[in-house]
Amino acid sequence: MATIDLNSDVGESFGNWTFGDDAAIFASVSSANVACGFHAGDPRQIRATCEAAAAAGVTVGAHPGYRDLAGFGRRFMDVPASELTDEVIYQIGALQGLARAAGTEVRYVKPHGALYNAIVHHEAQAKAVAKAVAEVAPSLPLLVLPDSEIRRAAESAGLRTVTEAFADRAYTPEGRLVSRREPGSVLHDIDEIVEHVLRLLDGKVRAVDGSHVAVAADSICVHGDTPGAVAMAARIRAALTDAGVEIKSFA
Repeated sequence: MATIDLNSDVGESFGNWTFGDDAAIFASVSSANVACGFHAGDPRQIRATCEAAAAAGVTVGAHPGYRDLAGFGRRFMDVPASELTDEVIYQIGALQGLARAAGTEVRYVKPHGALYNAIVHHEAQAKAVAKAVAEVAPSLPLLVLPDSEIRRAAESAGLRTVTEAFADRAYTPEGRLVSRREPGSVLHDIDEIVEHVLRLLDGKVRAVDGSHVAVAADSICVHGDTPGAVAMAARIRAALTDAGVEIKSFA
């Protein structure tokens, strides 16, 4: 049977602010990208998220981002490479401690938001992130976009990479994600999203101009903060199961 991973960004609640329904989405996904406190999350929420993931049998991954709580990590930051390396190490280490206290372990790393998008093409920051993972947790795979600077940097550093695609994001004809600043960058129609995901099983997506683009992916992301994310994840899981695909974490 074919297998694929479903991952979701979680653990992003902070203080009195709640984002997403992590416990509910764990019924559908196999991997949890847990915020590490720099773009979202706090120690109490992060530990609770790890506990909920462990109880649901969902694999925990570190989701480090820029130090940008106000911007939710979705603004590019011109961070010096050495500083970025240390900040990624710091975030992975924090999550490792909280995950162990919650009875689970960090099994992979997936950069968040603007950092994730920057290291698709920003060579210096890509190398900085790869260096961080190689120095603190070289056994952990790195979840990345295909044909990206971070994939090349990670593989040069001896790291395992796993490619992903996005269930709820629009793609350019070049196979990149449409910027969140552009209208239509986030998909909301559930039937369109399911069609988009099933097309990914054949290694392609339909770009915003109607063309079909090759996209290879071993994991599919459903953003936990997208409106209707829980229902969306359930529909995606059901559609994949009906197509004979097993949902299983790559890690």
